[in-house]
Amino acid sequence: MGRSELDEKSIASKLKGNTLRVYWRLLRSSSGVVRVRETQRSLGFSSPALASYHLEKLMELGLVRKIRDEYHLMRTVNIGVLKQFMKIGTFLLPRCTLYATMFTTLLIFYVSQFRAVNFYSVFALIFGVLATGILWYEAVRTWRQRP
Repeated sequence: MGRSELDEKSIASKLKGNTLRVYWRLLRSSSGVVRVRETQRSLGFSSPALASYHLEKLMELGLVRKIRDEYHLMRTVNIGVLKQFMKIGTFLLPRCTLYATMFTTLLIFYVSQFRAVNFYSVFALIFGVLATGILWYEAVRTWRQRP
């Protein structure tokens, strides 16, 4: 086991609950910078001290650094449910969304070009509908598991 693997296991054991929600908020920010008050408001914490506590916890894990009254994202880790998401700009989307969109587009194109009804065309249609349905189901299920 390498040093980074041990480090990620340590981070994974500590990055849970509200700390994970704060980290998720930091990942979603456009500049990778958050303040205590805005974190408290956006996550619905009862006080800024609670947001500050979780940001300090992230700082101890080496994921953020504090410059004046702002917390800057230093390092991203893909652990737990975060492995199932990819970042596109400021959006964090389930990985299955890309494949579901591709299969949906291909299915729509296939249906628009559908001419003759035979065994192969029906098989392709059933395969396309099932694959699209399964991928969208997985994308929605993953989205609901987000912190």
